[in-house]
Amino acid sequence: MRKPRDFDAELQALTDKARTIKARRQAQLGELVTSTGAADLDIEILAGALIDAARADAGRKEAWRKSGAAFFRGTGARTRKGAGSDAGGASAGGASAQPPSGEAGAA
Repeated sequence: MRKPRDFDAELQALTDKARTIKARRQAQLGELVTSTGAADLDIEILAGALIDAARADAGRKEAWRKSGAAFFRGTGARTRKGAGSDAGGASAGGASAQPPSGEAGAA
C-alpha cells in the first residue's frame, strides 16, 4: 500500500522556499542599488527612473541590458565595489537573470 502524500507539509515547504527566495531577491536588489551608486539618489529620483525604465521601448531596454551586462562583467563605466559573487548573484536571483545568457546569444 502506498504512503499518502502530506500535501500540507509540501505546501508549507514550498511557502518557506518562496519566502526565502523573495528575501534573497530583496537583499540582492539592495546590494545592486548600493553597488551602482544609486543609493546616493533621492528616493523620488530613483522611483522615477525605475518607472521610466519599466515603460521604455525595446531599443532602450536593450541598450540598458548591455550596459548592465558590462557592469556585471566589470567593464562598464563604473566597476563593482563589492565581491564578484555578490553582484553576479544579484543578476542570477533577480527577475532579469538574462544578461549572461542573453549576452552570449547576442554576440
